[in-house]
Amino acid sequence: MINVDVSSRLPEPEADQLWAWIDLGGAKSLANRATIRQHPGYDDVQRRLSAGPIASPYLSASSPPLLVLPGAAAKHYPDREKIKSLAADALAVARERRCSSLVFVLDSPRGGDAAAEVAEGVALHGYRFEKYKKSEGTNPDPAVVLIVPSSVRAKSRRAVDERLSLCESVNHARDLINEPGSVATPAEIEKRAQGVAKAGGLKIAVLDRAQLKKEGYEGLLAVGQGGNVPPRMIVLSYHPKRARGKTHLGLLGKGVTFDTGGVSIKPASKMWEMKGDMSGASAVLYAMEAIARLKPRIRVTAIIVTAQNYVDAQAIVPGDIMTARNGKTIHIDNTDAEGRLILTDGLWRAGEEKVTHLVDLATLTGSIVRALGTALSGAFGNDRFVDRVVRVADGCGEPCWKMPMVEEYIDFLKCDIADINNIGSRPEGGAIQAALFLREFLPEAISWAHLDIAGTFIIDKRAKHLRPGATGVMVKTLTALARSMAAD
Repeated sequence: MINVDVSSRLPEPEADQLWAWIDLGGAKSLANRATIRQHPGYDDVQRRLSAGPIASPYLSASSPPLLVLPGAAAKHYPDREKIKSLAADALAVARERRCSSLVFVLDSPRGGDAAAEVAEGVALHGYRFEKYKKSEGTNPDPAVVLIVPSSVRAKSRRAVDERLSLCESVNHARDLINEPGSVATPAEIEKRAQGVAKAGGLKIAVLDRAQLKKEGYEGLLAVGQGGNVPPRMIVLSYHPKRARGKTHLGLLGKGVTFDTGGVSIKPASKMWEMKGDMSGASAVLYAMEAIARLKPRIRVTAIIVTAQNYVDAQAIVPGDIMTARNGKTIHIDNTDAEGRLILTDGLWRAGEEKVTHLVDLATLTGSIVRALGTALSGAFGNDRFVDRVVRVADGCGEPCWKMPMVEEYIDFLKCDIADINNIGSRPEGGAIQAALFLREFLPEAISWAHLDIAGTFIIDKRAKHLRPGATGVMVKTLTALARSMAAD
């Protein structure tokens, strides 16, 4: 993690130092103009401004340089996301110039409140997964200093520390998702869950193949029977003694550690991305890490269902029929619609754990990507709880779009030889059909939100403050949701 300090003492400009000035326009500058005037690059910036507004990052022709970061350079985003993106721009420039320190001047009345956003921007943009890459002299990270008004320094320091702790959990999730599927197996997820539980004082229960069979969890057994590492169900419990009220939040993560599609095999192009088909499980796991650190006064139970969906002589085949834990039979029409099968087990377990509210997180359908692209996750639900989840996600910079539950589409899942088909008879509205399928296995009296993150779990080019690769999407949202509900 990049080192981030918070200070109210402005350092003297030095040759290998970069000052960053974030100016969102109007009265939204995060720096006090009187402070910026002290920098050797200020006069050059003024000459540039005399020619017209600055619409992209501008580096002054001075030694040391002053980097101006206008809001127009991130015009598509709300202010908080602008700040993160511009902070990432500054870090990229500082790295390229091999600066020893990067100083963000945040001493305007608005600046102190933006410190956590700046810290998040550099912490998440600074992430690299280079475990398997030969070192080629990568430019070092600069020390980052946030200059805030002395009156809010202590408050800003607390906010920055808390945000950096959360970003660490996001980056842990990205680490797991970025691992090859041959490394991040169900056994490895169990190992990491044991580590999270031990560090955070969480209770953990792991159901292996024998226990899954004994308890009738056929979804995990069916999908995982072709894999070389047995499937598992992992249950993590955070139950503080001083929990408020009767609310019990459940988090359910899909953890297919590599999805070939099974016998209904996927196209070869970009199949490697399916090592991330456990992104929901990874986000749930490391949200629990963050929750354990922050200690909100609410009961939270996480359920991770994890298996390999491989092509093998023992693998499930189209035409097979399995019986879900709630007694409904499922006809396997397509083995590449496997995530919903293992989620049926997790949904039942959520009922066994007596959760009152449940968020399931899954890279579930290509349909949601076609509908929303890569900037939005799809959100479905059975009551107004999903609206709250969407609001929290938007506030965390992980936006969702609430999708309809079109009741008539349930007819596309009808089957002559079983209670339900595992995939719809028509390709249109596939994400909706998948959500309707899951609802068939939801225990009664649970407020439920289903987040389809198939479009947002990985990016192939920079998006806002994130570099290409796994995003760790929804770690922040799930953590913030637990804190928000604890405050009710």
